[in-house]
Parts: sequence; structure tokens; C-alpha cells
Amino acid sequence: MTKKKRKQILQRSGLHIFYIILCLLALVPILYALNLSFERGSGALSSGLSLFPKEFTLDNYKNILTQKPFLRWFYNSAVLSFFTMVIAIGFAVVSSYAFSRYRFKGRNGILKLLLLLNAFPQILSMFALFRLLKQMNMLDTKLGLVIIYAGSMCIFSIWNMKGYFDTIPVEIEEASKIDGASDFQLLWKVVMPLARPAIIVTSVMVLIFVWNEYLFSTTFLLNENSYTLAGGLYQLQSSDYTRSWGMFSAAAILVSVPVLIIFFCIQKYMVSGLTAGGVKG
Repeated sequence: MTKKKRKQILQRSGLHIFYIILCLLALVPILYALNLSFERGSGALSSGLSLFPKEFTLDNYKNILTQKPFLRWFYNSAVLSFFTMVIAIGFAVVSSYAFSRYRFKGRNGILKLLLLLNAFPQILSMFALFRLLKQMNMLDTKLGLVIIYAGSMCIFSIWNMKGYFDTIPVEIEEASKIDGASDFQLLWKVVMPLARPAIIVTSVMVLIFVWNEYLFSTTFLLNENSYTLAGGLYQLQSSDYTRSWGMFSAAAILVSVPVLIIFFCIQKYMVSGLTAGGVKG
């Protein structure tokens, strides 16, 4: 073995060890929350740092599912996430394909304007959206929140998928047109299957955004039974369960499980769906 080869092996081994240690450190808060969720009692700061429960119990999970409308919050988040994803992706697929393939007047200006709108923080539009929803009688309704979420995430979805559509060879579409495919058939049967990684990854990112969104959900949903999981967890932490960190940790774990399942199911699309979209702009 040459000296250069030995040096490369040592460098790679050191880099791998560094990343393993980094991952283990990142897992410590998650393991601690998991420990608290199975720990009897409610003291999070009074006890020492331990990654294994001293007295194992499922009472925290039982209590969060029976004493609070957690399942209702779960249902609200699922409904908002699903319909936002369907509407945002539905509009974004057509729009991003049009921006990618057609050269019409004002195309670059519209894309830059969308990017500029997405750069502003959410809180700047809070008052205007609140007044608008109140005048339309959509305050404290899922429909109003879906419209806001879909409008916000549609911009991100257009930019993310447009880059992926740019990487699809135009010759494939031209061959399909020669075979007699209509514009709808071209998009539905040719382009969308080729862009499946970008569509799946973008859809999941939209879903995760809505699932974890806090600011809009706690502002526009005023009833406890209308809360999403983010708003419900805040209520657990700030009301009569402030000191029940075990129950709060159990709720946080239950909220994270669906996202983890979805992520592991689509992880094979993550690299191609995120990196290929950045090749062209």
C-alpha cells in the first residue's frame, strides 16, 4: 500500500468517525425526549440526563390520547396537509411546466416576482390575511387556511419543479407529439412520470411544512377543536400541562412518527428530486 493510499484511507476514516459522532450528538435530544415520554413522573429538569427510563410506563401516551383531543388535532393537520398538497402541487405542476417549456412575454419577470414574494416573512402578511379571512367568513375554517397554505407553497413548488422540468430532454416530448399525443397526454403520460422524483419530494415537503406550521394555524384557528398538532402542542406546554413534560414529549413523538414514516418511504427519491432541480434555473 502506497503512502498516498494510506493517507486517503486515514482521511476518509477520520471523516466517517466525525460524521458518526455528529449524528450521535444530534440524536441525544431525540433520545432524551423519547426517554421522558416513557418515564413515570413529570420532572424534566429536576432529574439528571438519562437516555433510558428509570421506571417504564405508557401512561403518558395513554393520557395524551384520552385526556386531550389529540386525535382531533391529528385529523385537522392531516386534512390541511392533504388538501394543501393536492391544490399546491396541482397548480404548480402545470405552472412550472409552462414556465419551463414556453417562452412568453413577462416570463422572467413573473418568476422573479414569485421569488420576491416568497422572500418576505410570513408575519408581514398576518394582519392583512386576518382581515381578509374575517371579511370572507373564513376565519377559524380549514378552507381559509388551505387557501393560505396552498398559495404560499405553490411558489416554492413552482420553482423547485421548474428546475427539474428543465432537465427533461425536449426531444422526448417532440417524439410524443409526432406520435399524436395531445398537450394533456404529453403532460400526464410522458412528463409527469419522468418528473416523478421531483413531484414526490416537493409534495412531501409541502406536506411537512403544513404539518409543522405554527404561526398561521394558531392565529386563524380560534377553537380548541380546530387546532392543528402544532397549536395543540403549544397548548399542552402553556396551559395546565406545563409541568407534564412526559406527556408533552409523548405528544411530540406521536407528531413526528408520520413524518418519519413518509420520509423513509420516499428517501430513494430525495437525492434526485432535490439535486436535479438545481441543475438549471
